[in-house]
Amino acid sequence: MENQTNNIVHEAEVVEYLGKNPQFFSNHTGLLATMHLPNPHGSGTVSLAERQQAAQREKIHQIDRKYSELLQFGIENDEKSNKVHKLTLSLLTASNLADIADNLNNSLQIDFGISSSKIMLWAEPKNSEDASLSLFNEVDEVSKIWTEALIEPYCGKLPDENLVSIKTNGDAKSYAITPLEIGTQIGLLVMASDDEKRFYPEMGTVFVKRIGELVSAALSQHLV
Repeated sequence: MENQTNNIVHEAEVVEYLGKNPQFFSNHTGLLATMHLPNPHGSGTVSLAERQQAAQREKIHQIDRKYSELLQFGIENDEKSNKVHKLTLSLLTASNLADIADNLNNSLQIDFGISSSKIMLWAEPKNSEDASLSLFNEVDEVSKIWTEALIEPYCGKLPDENLVSIKTNGDAKSYAITPLEIGTQIGLLVMASDDEKRFYPEMGTVFVKRIGELVSAALSQHLV
């Protein structure tokens, strides 16, 4: 045990010395040629210089992989931004609530590949004739209570089978649900997918939230 302790102390001293004297190996180049370390990729040994080269190559590979990931994220975010921009334009051209609902549904299905969607509102329409639209269908109490407790977008499987009003169709396996707000909560936007992996709890919700904000803004001029 004492020998092990001494070895640790000596190693720490060596590390400290080399850290303070980076020119050590430059002054002792012959030592580098005779030093060999275990090969990290198999049996046998390699020289210290070869080990350093291998470590540098691995670091470069890691940087390349990280760069590729960041590049892919950037490409995906650009694509999403373009789709959101296109959705924004379609909502701006809508002249009434029916057009807003239709333009939104078409954009989500065609551009975003979302299987189904719907807007659920419990605010009053400015135009009384709009009250007959499906947007104002009565919401069951369980769904409304769950919705009013929702602060951030929800992504994942339907959290409760009793949320009858929120269900879009029998084939939906994952949902992205975001509150609609004009100062206070006025309803809910439900987006559903037949792919159970499309929406999941750990996914980012920035774009889901932005879509909800765009829809809220578009709706605001048509609601009391």
